[in-house]
Amino acid sequence: MGTVTIEQAEERQAEQIAALVRRTVREVYPRYYLPEIVDAFCRLHSETAVLEDIRRADVLLLWLDGELIGTGTRREEGITRVYVLPDFQGRGYGTLLMDTLERRIAGEYPAARLDASLPACQMYEHRGYRTVRHERWPVENGVVLVYEIMEKPLQGAGKGGFCGA
Repeated sequence: MGTVTIEQAEERQAEQIAALVRRTVREVYPRYYLPEIVDAFCRLHSETAVLEDIRRADVLLLWLDGELIGTGTRREEGITRVYVLPDFQGRGYGTLLMDTLERRIAGEYPAARLDASLPACQMYEHRGYRTVRHERWPVENGVVLVYEIMEKPLQGAGKGGFCGA
């Protein structure tokens, strides 16, 4: 596995993060989604959106031997924008990101919540997440993305009630 580090993102890294997400989306998502949805995901995770998250949330970077290979974001009890470059998927790097994000959430909230894309749904189920509802996102040309809102109870959780209860 080489030298793996996880660190907090800085504003100057927003474009690098957005580029990693776009590359991953463009290489993986066409197997699952129509082009309109792929394009919508790329717009959703723009440099501007990443920069906003760096300023108000926990944006983590996953480095392998000095190369950025993954990212994940925590907003309160929510996990979003978890992406690992395709060449590094299936090797446990996404698990490292998720473990870190979940530990940070567990200190304050009883559960973690995320929106699951089709390619990631099964991975999240294996981690103990369960679908609590389905949502619809109209993108363009009459195309609608249906996605899952998933939650997972966390051990050692802090204050508050269960998300979505």
